[in-house]
Amino acid sequence: MLKRYCPFIKRYGFSYRWSIMQAEYATDIIFKKQSDLKLLYEPLIRCAIHSVKPDNIASFLGGKLHWNYQGEMGNNFNTRILGTRIKHHMGAVSIKMYDKFGLLLRIETTVNNVSQFKHYREVNHRDGTKTQKIAQMKKNIYSLFPLAGLLKASNHRYLEFISTLSDPTQGIKKLNLVSQTIASEDRTYKGFNFFDEDDQKLFTVMARGEFNITGFRNRSLQQFFPDKSPSTISRILKRLRAHGLIKKVAHTYKYYLTTLGKAVIALGLRLKELFIIPTLAGLKTMT
Repeated sequence: MLKRYCPFIKRYGFSYRWSIMQAEYATDIIFKKQSDLKLLYEPLIRCAIHSVKPDNIASFLGGKLHWNYQGEMGNNFNTRILGTRIKHHMGAVSIKMYDKFGLLLRIETTVNNVSQFKHYREVNHRDGTKTQKIAQMKKNIYSLFPLAGLLKASNHRYLEFISTLSDPTQGIKKLNLVSQTIASEDRTYKGFNFFDEDDQKLFTVMARGEFNITGFRNRSLQQFFPDKSPSTISRILKRLRAHGLIKKVAHTYKYYLTTLGKAVIALGLRLKELFIIPTLAGLKTMT
């Protein structure tokens, strides 16, 4: 290869040696469907940008952050044509996470100066003696094997860290199920809006204690919605059932809240009482 592309070396008797200028090691997690990675990736990458601290970056790279460290360190979040990417860097080493082709979650450690890493190796001293000790990695190609092990370990430590972050995919799926219009039995049923006054009232009624204990029927709800006809209440029940918020007892006209229904109703009420109202109350009126 060298003789082919650099023939002048042999012609003029030059010597050469291989050295490592930049190296990277990538670990890919392959998903069967793009939709699965999409649900996980966006919340994960945005959570990581706030969760990864300088101490974490140092530990990913197999070291500790010393109080007198003077190099650059930080996180970067970039939006590119191909998608988004998060990058954590410490000196000449960086760890990146991004999606590739919508099917690969790639963790990649890149180093521009391998001497930033240390490993156990033979050290030649000026007096001609040799000892085995922890020392900076050399830039020659003989360092490639231990370097690959260090970079691979960095990727695995990063993967272990992000695996401890909350997995939001199930919550996203449930939110989509509840808030989006769905079709059932050749009919469409609109989703529930946590900010809608009518939906908030429905959540308040459904959260009543007696309904959780004994269940409810059409006529049970009519007393709380006197302005709605029995047929309208029936459509509301079908809407709740289509979104998986209630279930019907077999061979009866009685309904109970599902586990999802209890969680959604509790969230809807808590969102209003603990966040929306206090936040609006704290805003200054614009004149």
